[in-house]
Amino acid sequence: MKYVPSPIPIHYHLLYSATSNKSGRMQYHKVKPGVSKERISRSEFIRAYNEMPILAIMPIPLKGQDIVFQLEFYV
Repeated sequence: MKYVPSPIPIHYHLLYSATSNKSGRMQYHKVKPGVSKERISRSEFIRAYNEMPILAIMPIPLKGQDIVFQLEFYV
């Protein structure tokens, strides 16, 4: 997936991430910049993605694994 990074820094309150661990299982996190990183459930991640105002989305590619789709989004 190709994307264009923002040329200016964005100011955000929360970062949500969906990444895969070494075994291939997805892990979901909510990050307060400079404060904490908290593991959350898949349903909480989906709810945030569907209901919160998203400022930016960044895809996270994995080399050699086109099937795994990871991303971060900023609110």
